[in-house]
Amino acid sequence: MDAQFWTYLLVGVTFSLYIGIAIWSRAQSTKEFYIASGGIHPVLNGMATAADWMSAASFISMAGIISFLGYGGSQYLMGWTGGYVLLALCLAPYLRKFGKFTVPDFIGERYYSKNARTIALICAIFVSFTYVVGQMKGVGVAFSRFLEIPYDLGVIIGIGIVFFYAVLGGMKGITYTQVAQYCVLIFAFTVPAIFISLQATGNPIPQIGFGSKTTDGVYLLEKLNQLSVDLGFEKYTDINQTTLINVFFITAALMFGTAGLPHVIVRFFTVPKVRDARISAGWALLFISFLYTTAPAIAAFAKVNLINTVSNAQYSEVPKWFKNWENTGLLQFDDKNADGVIQYVADEQVNELTIDRDIMVLANPEIANLPPWVIGLIVAGGLAAALSTAAGLLLVISTSISHDLLKKNINPNISEKGELWAARISIAVAVVAAGLAGLNPPGFVAEVVALAFGLAASSFFPAIILGIFDKRMNKEGALSGMIVGVVFTTIYIFYFKPQLGGPGLPKDYLFGISPEGIGTIGMIINFIISLVVSRLTKPTPENIKELVESIRYPK
Repeated sequence: MDAQFWTYLLVGVTFSLYIGIAIWSRAQSTKEFYIASGGIHPVLNGMATAADWMSAASFISMAGIISFLGYGGSQYLMGWTGGYVLLALCLAPYLRKFGKFTVPDFIGERYYSKNARTIALICAIFVSFTYVVGQMKGVGVAFSRFLEIPYDLGVIIGIGIVFFYAVLGGMKGITYTQVAQYCVLIFAFTVPAIFISLQATGNPIPQIGFGSKTTDGVYLLEKLNQLSVDLGFEKYTDINQTTLINVFFITAALMFGTAGLPHVIVRFFTVPKVRDARISAGWALLFISFLYTTAPAIAAFAKVNLINTVSNAQYSEVPKWFKNWENTGLLQFDDKNADGVIQYVADEQVNELTIDRDIMVLANPEIANLPPWVIGLIVAGGLAAALSTAAGLLLVISTSISHDLLKKNINPNISEKGELWAARISIAVAVVAAGLAGLNPPGFVAEVVALAFGLAASSFFPAIILGIFDKRMNKEGALSGMIVGVVFTTIYIFYFKPQLGGPGLPKDYLFGISPEGIGTIGMIINFIISLVVSRLTKPTPENIKELVESIRYPK
C-alpha cells in the first residue's frame, strides 16, 4: 500500500471523526455556540486551546523556517511560547471573571462605549481574517501534494470541512473537535520525528537526538554547520548581528500578539470557574511544549537530509518525492548551466533550486524514506492543525458579527433563535471569504500568521491589559490608542509587502524592522497614545472603576 492510499485512509478517518463529533455536540443555544455553555473541563480546554493555537504555522511552517534560518528562526519559538505565559498570568483569569462572550464584549463594557465595541470587533475580524488565510494555505499545500489535486481544490475541500463542523457545532462542537485534532496533530508530528531521530542518531527521543552525534560520529549541529558553510550559507547556529534588532521586535510582536489574539482569549470563557482559566492555560502550555520542543530537531534533521539528497545530485536520478513536489510548484529546479546537476548554493546567480519553506515538515518523511503510513499520518496532522485554528478564528468572526454588531449595536431585541441563525450565517460567509483569500495568500504560512500577531499586539493587547490594571484608562484613551496602533501597523505592512501591492523595499525598513515585527512598535504607540489621552480627558466613571476592582480582586 502506497503513501497515497494511507493518506486517503487516514485523512478520511480523521475527517469522519471531526464530522461525527460536530453532529454529536451541535449547539442548541447561543451560549453553547459562543462559549460551549462555560462547562469545559480545564484539561480538555487546555488541549483544545493548544490545538486552536498550534496552527498550520506551528505544524507545517515553523520547522521549515528554522530549517532555513537556523538560530534566527528561534524568534518564533520564543515569541509564541512566551506569549502563552503572559496570557496565563496577566489576562486569562481576569477575563474569565469578567464573564462575557467575546473580546469586543470586554472592550465595550470596560470602556463604556459602543464605538469602542465597534472598533474592537473590526480589529477582531481583521486580525482573525488575516490569520485564517494562512491556515487555508496550509490546507492547500497538504492536499495539493498528497492527494495529487490542484492547490485551489485543496483549499475548497478544507472550506467544506470547516464549514460543516463550525456552522453546526459552534464553540461546543469546535472544542470537542479540537481535542480530537490535538491528539491527531501531536501524534502525527512526533512519530516521524522519533523515526528520523532513531535513523540519524540512534536515539528515539528527538530532543536528545538534536544534540547527539549522527551515525558517522559527528554532532548533528556541527554537521549542519559544515554543510551550510560548504554551500556558502552562514553557519546554522550563528547569530546574524545585523538582524538582531529585527529578531527582537518579531519575538515581541509574536509574544504580545499571542496575549491579544481573540480566538485564544475566548477559550478561557469556556471553563466553569476563574481558577480553571489559569489551570487550563497551564495545561495548554504543557500540551504545546510537546510540539515546540520537537520542532527544532525536525528542522535540523530535515535540512541535513535535504542537502545530502539533492545537493550536486543528478536531476535524472533524484528520488520520486522530488518530482512529486516539483509538480506542485512548491519546489523548482532551474538548470541554469544545462549540466543536469542540481546546484543548491547561497549565491543566487548560481543557485538552481527554489524551495518553499512550507514543504519541509510534510516532505520530511519522504526525504528520510519512512514507511508510507507515516507520510499519510503527517498529512492528517497538518490538516488537523490548520483546520482546528481556522475553526476558532472563524468563530471569532461569527460572534463579532452576530453578537457584538447585530445584538449589541443594531438589534438588541433579536431573539435567541434569530441570533443563533445570524451566527451560523456569518460563520458560513466568513468560511467562504477566508477560503477565497487563501487561494492567493501574501506569503508563506508562518509569515502570514506573524502579520496577524502583529495586528493583535498593536490593537488588543494594550486595551486589554490597561483595561484590567489601570482604573484611570478611559474610553477616549483606549479608542485613540487602538485606532492609531492598528492603522500604523496596517499601513506599514501594506507598504512593505509587494504581494499586497506595496512599493516599499527592505532597505527602507524603519530601524531595520520587517513587517512581521512592526506590531511591537504599533503596540508601543498604542500604549503611549492611550496613557497620554486618558490623562488629558475626563476621568473614568466610578461604576467602571468598581468593575475593574471586581475583575482584579475576589470578593
